[in-house]
Amino acid sequence: MSKVPTIKEIAKQLKISVSTVSRALHDHPSIGLRTKTRVQELARELGYEPNQTAIFFKQRKTFTIGVILPYLIEDFFAGAISGIEELAMQHKYNVLIGQSQDNVEREIEILTAMKNQRVDGIIVSLSKHTKNLDHFAVLEKYGIPVVFFDRVPASNAYNKVAFNMPQGTHQAITFLMEKGHRRIGIINGPKEMKSSKERTDTYMEVMQKKRLKIDLSLVAYCDLTREGTAEAMESLLSLKQPPTAVLAINDYVALDAIQYCKSKKIKNNKDIFFVSYANLPISGYLESPPMASIEQYPGKQGRKAAEILMQLMDAPEDQQPAPQNILIDGELVEHKR
Repeated sequence: MSKVPTIKEIAKQLKISVSTVSRALHDHPSIGLRTKTRVQELARELGYEPNQTAIFFKQRKTFTIGVILPYLIEDFFAGAISGIEELAMQHKYNVLIGQSQDNVEREIEILTAMKNQRVDGIIVSLSKHTKNLDHFAVLEKYGIPVVFFDRVPASNAYNKVAFNMPQGTHQAITFLMEKGHRRIGIINGPKEMKSSKERTDTYMEVMQKKRLKIDLSLVAYCDLTREGTAEAMESLLSLKQPPTAVLAINDYVALDAIQYCKSKKIKNNKDIFFVSYANLPISGYLESPPMASIEQYPGKQGRKAAEILMQLMDAPEDQQPAPQNILIDGELVEHKR
């Protein structure tokens, strides 16, 4: 088996010093054109490649960023990864991905592994059960910056990029009201999620402005599973005055709710109407999709989070910029059927 060519081998064949070869390969101005040409030609001949580990050690960088998200299989997060990778590649960074599967312990394990791998920075979409952020605080000691996206902390002390939930929710509820609905239900995620509170608060605000009675029995919560969605939908339909339309936390929950209604002989887009968030590409192929969905631009969110992370990694540790809190506006997309 042939050995991997090294700087020492190039130096030996050309009868020059190792330091001269190193400087010639890095196009250093102190090395003459003739020597540079000889070194670089022989390096190409031998198939020499720089020792990345040595370069990383010298620069104190691995040129790798970590991304932690709940589920890569979801179209939303796949879109966010595309935005992150596109920006990372432009900056010559590799991307290491971990899925928390909405489990806090797993989120901590992945974070610890990435820290031990000495990634240069981390982008995170929190698990739906994450309440305490102490496991992220330890990264500061290692000089590893963090940017949150989509599922983000409530505090503005963190760098974060998220969908503008109040703006998108206002669009959705106003759209349903314009269609004549007054009894509008909501299927939220877990109560501890920041987005659940924002959705409920905006709902109450819009109802108040329209001088309509606020009925919080129309707000149901679920754990984002099919079973949890069925329970939430059952509670809404069992009300004395059930909703004529429902705003669901995302397209998956909306589709599970539609299936539940179908099992009860309640027809979607006839007996009841749904609006959701995310605007999954598959919606255009469904026979009975939600009436509309709010596009949340995951690729844009991911790319912006990566941009902020690059800024943080480029800035000296003692000159870190103030935390950025970026909101991405959504757009209501009506599904014609």
